[in-house]
Amino acid sequence: MAKRKEVYFFGEGKAEGDAKMKDVLGGKGANLAEMTNMGIPVPPGFTISTVVCAAYYENKQKYPAGVKGEVEANLKRLEKIMGKKLGDPDDPLLVSVRSGAAVSMPGMMDTILNLGMNDKAVQGLSLRTGNPRFAWDAYRRFVQMYGDVVMGVEHELFEGAISGIKKSKNVELDTQLNAKDLEALVDEYKKIIKKSTGRDFPQNPLDQLWGAVNAVFGSWMNERAIKYRQLNGIRNLKGTAVNVQSMVFGNFGEDSGTGVCFSRDPSTGINEFYGEYLMNAQGEDVVAGIRTPEKIATLAKRNPVIYKQLVGIKNKLEKHFKDMQDMEFTVQQGELFLLQTRNGKRAGTAAIKCAVDMVAEGLIDKETAIMRVTPAHLDQLLHPMIDPAANKEAKPITEGLNASPGAAAGRIVFTAKDAETWHERGEKVLLVRKDTSPEDIGGMVVSQGVLTSTGGMTSHAAVVARGMGTPCVAGAKGVSVQHNTAVIGGKTYQEGEWLTIDGSTGEVYEGRLPLVIPNISKDMNIFLKWCDQVRARAVRGPIKGFDVRTNADQPEDAIRAFDFGAQGVGLCRTEHMFFDKEKLIHFRAMIVADTKEEREKHLQEILPLQQKDFFGIFKAMEGRPVTIRLLDPPLHEFVPHTKEEVDELAAHLNVSHDALQPKIDRLVEANPMLGHRGCRLAVTYPEIYDMQVEAIALAAVECVLANILVQPEIMIPIVVTARELKLLRPNAEKIIAKVFDAAGIKMDVKIGTMIEVPRAAIRAGHIAKYADFFSFGTNDLTQMTFAFSRDDIASFLPVYLQKNVLDVDPFNSIDEDGVGGLMRFGISAGREVKPDLKIGICGEHGGDPATIDFCYRAGLSYVSCSPFRVPLARLAGAQAVINNSGKIIKGKESAKADKPAAVKVKDGKKPVRSDKRMAAATSAKKPAVKKPAAKSAVAQKPAAKKTAAKTAAAKKPAVKKPAAKSTAAKKPAAKKTAVKTAAAKKPAVKKTAAKSAAAKKPAAKKTAVKKPAAK
Repeated sequence: MAKRKEVYFFGEGKAEGDAKMKDVLGGKGANLAEMTNMGIPVPPGFTISTVVCAAYYENKQKYPAGVKGEVEANLKRLEKIMGKKLGDPDDPLLVSVRSGAAVSMPGMMDTILNLGMNDKAVQGLSLRTGNPRFAWDAYRRFVQMYGDVVMGVEHELFEGAISGIKKSKNVELDTQLNAKDLEALVDEYKKIIKKSTGRDFPQNPLDQLWGAVNAVFGSWMNERAIKYRQLNGIRNLKGTAVNVQSMVFGNFGEDSGTGVCFSRDPSTGINEFYGEYLMNAQGEDVVAGIRTPEKIATLAKRNPVIYKQLVGIKNKLEKHFKDMQDMEFTVQQGELFLLQTRNGKRAGTAAIKCAVDMVAEGLIDKETAIMRVTPAHLDQLLHPMIDPAANKEAKPITEGLNASPGAAAGRIVFTAKDAETWHERGEKVLLVRKDTSPEDIGGMVVSQGVLTSTGGMTSHAAVVARGMGTPCVAGAKGVSVQHNTAVIGGKTYQEGEWLTIDGSTGEVYEGRLPLVIPNISKDMNIFLKWCDQVRARAVRGPIKGFDVRTNADQPEDAIRAFDFGAQGVGLCRTEHMFFDKEKLIHFRAMIVADTKEEREKHLQEILPLQQKDFFGIFKAMEGRPVTIRLLDPPLHEFVPHTKEEVDELAAHLNVSHDALQPKIDRLVEANPMLGHRGCRLAVTYPEIYDMQVEAIALAAVECVLANILVQPEIMIPIVVTARELKLLRPNAEKIIAKVFDAAGIKMDVKIGTMIEVPRAAIRAGHIAKYADFFSFGTNDLTQMTFAFSRDDIASFLPVYLQKNVLDVDPFNSIDEDGVGGLMRFGISAGREVKPDLKIGICGEHGGDPATIDFCYRAGLSYVSCSPFRVPLARLAGAQAVINNSGKIIKGKESAKADKPAAVKVKDGKKPVRSDKRMAAATSAKKPAVKKPAAKSAVAQKPAAKKTAAKTAAAKKPAVKKPAAKSTAAKKPAAKKTAVKTAAAKKPAVKKTAAKSAAAKKPAAKKTAVKKPAAK
């Protein structure tokens, strides 16, 4: 067997790797190889592969056999090319040792420059170059960096030494120190190392090299690198590569320099050369802030030859990689070298503009543009954020869960009532509580943001805040709320003091930091329409399109979601409407009533108010489907909790406090999550659902009479058996028919159910016989599958994530193997009964990009999420289609959005759309886009009477890569393949395990029985 290669060389216009080898060479090494192959001036060197890093940790930080020999053989090859030798006392070769993982992690791992310097080499370099200052400057930099990174000496000790010398010489800048000063500084540095470590600074260059390589591999597991990977969801990487590269010197004199530049502005996306540089400097000087860099545009006057060459390379790299490039360069004595290029990280505004502009320029196609923008980029465009200038100086005082994106600053208040009072006075408030409850909704609405010390990503505070688009940091363990004070980091904060929270990062800051609201641009609208076109053309067997709906409980939520591009309401939680003060007193009276007649009396007080709410939502959605979930939570959530509230209800009912309190106490449940809630309430108290269904029907009639198209859908929650639907559905249909007949209207109203209990997923085939649609309530389904409380998981989740017991918070991103397995089974079983059964998801997972990808693979018709996550879901849905459905091809319209139900009026009049936005909405539903390839549709089409899960959920077609048209003809033949792959490579998508529950076909399912047994 041939020996496995562990080290890859690049230099003299040839490289042993290329851009396709990021998994092996890391991003930096792969791009250094690619640039070398392109003929770009890159200092030669070699890359130790990520495979070595993985083996290094597997072997208890020992290298595999043969690695050291391979490294030293490549070092000799480098020495031969350069005509210099590492540590040579006369003409030393100096190298840099840098990290580079497959995914860019800027600043997270370690770097060593000028390696090879020692007491003899510094003298030789001084004589050889005739520049003693340069030689001693290179040596002092190396000793400081090596002492810090490899030997563990505190960085501040070195900074103290150089500050002392500058002070004694009465100078401000490092460049003002002469050779003698730097020589003295090196001597001082070596004394610091000896005192701190008990060891001398190493003089043997090979010892130095292996010490640096060990440090770079070791930095893969340093605290900041681990944290960075956790925060950015970076998993399953082998490790970092190590790049050993011959040094070029920007600190050689005033004809030398170094800089960082971007092919486009990374903040705005404008197509203009952007960057900074310093003359007579090395790379760390530009980013350290010791000297103020100059704008790259000034280099055009200072050195027009180098500037023109740099612009040419910038253009060449952008066309080659077909993306904005982030480059590092060095000029040594008038000669330009590229040290790195990578796809540049960019702000949300820049990501959108770059994507749209590059399509217009013919550099990339629309699909590639869609894959270039992340959902996090869109989040930046939809929420206020802390002014980046202020954020550089601010330090967080504590951290919690980034429960709802955006930043907020406000005066601390500790109760919802106080929030409303302060708001009425014109104050901006931040609601700080241990946790929130449904009754806090009024205070949450008027607050700039919400901070809680307990709760998880789907706690009440998190869910409601996301729905309202209010920034929220939840589960901040460092916050202790005690009556009217909060203790954070040992400091006590009083009511009225200012705090700033960042719901996008989970960080909390003292004081009032300035916020900025990015503009939503024309480019963003263009971009999101491309996303809609891709989703509309998706075909998976009989399922056409992949829609995005919203969770909206109030008309204003629906209007906001409509403006953000929602195609309907996937979840209207009617219980949130009952907390409105006007309704709450009547609903509480109904709860404590002793007879059906009394309950009906109080419900009649609520009915017109519910009708008004539903009408507002129907009107806002202009004929799009609106799925209304009937009452879901247990009744005890609505009862009075304080003496004042009990007294208020007692006065309303004209009874005593003592007579009322026992009734309230009897409603308390030991485990309300599993208690008397959802459709169980309708089985025992049918009048509650009767009132809600009547209000829905009356609101629909009101719309028809006002010439507003309407498409209501009624969802019955917490179903565990088909018998519940068999009992409740006829009653709802009877009420609807009565209302419509009285108004002379005929309209189809779909009645479906929420699958949120494991048994419902398992018995989905039976339930489907009585349901027009399914919607997965994944918050509850996750709780019941894991036996985790979503409000208490924060107490142990960090440890689970740290020890890799779980990869992600299951309430934040769907558990594909467990909860997802139940979903796949339920989808398959339901569609065996009704092949075109519409199925969606309306839990908080509906706004998570990874979950959206799973939902597409599993065959869902739509996802539903909070209004502020609608644009994110539009993008993530399109990315799911591209990732899993192959190349979109042109074709006839194959997927149409839900159309409003046909409405007939006895006098022959038909409602028409009058709102001007309707025309735009209609035209947006028929985009001219490409159609998924037939293979993709066939591969996911369920066979007759067989489960679709084996193919649809477990198999994903390979993604077809767009050809690199624009530059392929200009490149040498040997390089064409690399160009195509680098430009078109799509992110890998995790495949669903084929062994899931969904792949199992229920044995001899009797779906065609004339008299189904409702089990």
